[in-house]
Amino acid sequence: MNRSPTAFLKEEMTDLRDKNLEWIIRYLEDGSKPHSVVDGKKVLMLNTNNYLGLATHPKVVQASIDAIKKYGAGAGAVPVIAGSFDLTMEFQRKFAKFKEVEASLLCQTGFAVNSGLIPMLVGKPDIVVSDELNHGSIIDGVRLSGANRIIYKHCDVGDLERQLKEAEKSKPRRICIITDGVFSMDGDMAPLDEITKVGKEFGAMIFVDDCHGEGVLGNGRGIVAHFNLQGKVHVEGGSMSKGFGVFGGTVAGSKDLIEFCANKSRTYLLSTAHPPGIVAANTASIEVVESEPEHVQRLWDNTNYFKKEVQNLGYNTGNSQTPIIPLIIGDPGKAQELARLLFEEENIYGTPIVFPMVARELSRIRVQMNALLTKEDLNMALAAVEKVGKKLNII
Repeated sequence: MNRSPTAFLKEEMTDLRDKNLEWIIRYLEDGSKPHSVVDGKKVLMLNTNNYLGLATHPKVVQASIDAIKKYGAGAGAVPVIAGSFDLTMEFQRKFAKFKEVEASLLCQTGFAVNSGLIPMLVGKPDIVVSDELNHGSIIDGVRLSGANRIIYKHCDVGDLERQLKEAEKSKPRRICIITDGVFSMDGDMAPLDEITKVGKEFGAMIFVDDCHGEGVLGNGRGIVAHFNLQGKVHVEGGSMSKGFGVFGGTVAGSKDLIEFCANKSRTYLLSTAHPPGIVAANTASIEVVESEPEHVQRLWDNTNYFKKEVQNLGYNTGNSQTPIIPLIIGDPGKAQELARLLFEEENIYGTPIVFPMVARELSRIRVQMNALLTKEDLNMALAAVEKVGKKLNII
């Protein structure tokens, strides 16, 4: 048989390019900070998850250096064999206290938390009720679980309640409600207070992925603290790689939950532990958030200013409630062109977000605020998006 085993690779990429759906990877030659060097060009960064600017904070950097000098560069094993250090124990103790829960666990990534833990919490006899715009890692985790999946309309608690009533008819072993805390593409927040209230009526487990809420909401403690729901949300998944500026996934909750996760989640059990420098930097980042509240305040000052001004220019920012500010263009080609011209002509680095991250007709540039951006930086960015937006007839 005359069959090419790999011809589809080039064909698929050609198709993506023709449809303006290819992801263009650019490479930083400096730290993740507002002004960085990308592909040899000094640019203003408007597209990092490093909301508080802690990736280059002196205390965080020094903690990493000190740990590397003492412990070395790598962990050497998975966490449950020989990859957990006293540094790990200290981080997990401090993070649990920070989140106001009994215990926490440092996992490989936020994606690994969802893909590894969800299939252990629920299975075929169970039902998961999931927001329609949940992150892909939640979708994958639910698929891997084999549980029956019911989708409720985005942030629609009335529809959630209807779906829970329908789910109850089959008398499932468990019901689990899963939602993002902050939705990463639109920047809106789950109505977690209402979700927990409805969930309690049905004895449902509440699982929130708060990767984009931690470091941002609730004085940095996340969406659970924002709504004062400590003790009412059963599983808090999170990430140290966004608001905290370092790396790693987290699980926070009861002692029972953490022991269960440490013994059952395959992504945790079968992945090498984080290098000591990363663990120490994670701990330092929490200490900075606790002791230097000005970072969170500056982030929100920048968010409120930029969002108001970009809306005044005529950009559609959707339902953003957080430092994630989408500039919704619609056409993927125009979104790609807006990003290209901003980078090449205006020295502004913004990433076009296209299908499958969002629906084709909702293609956009996702702007993310940073506590280290100055008013001068923001005005420079606003002037650029106005100039290029008018050039492309977007505004």
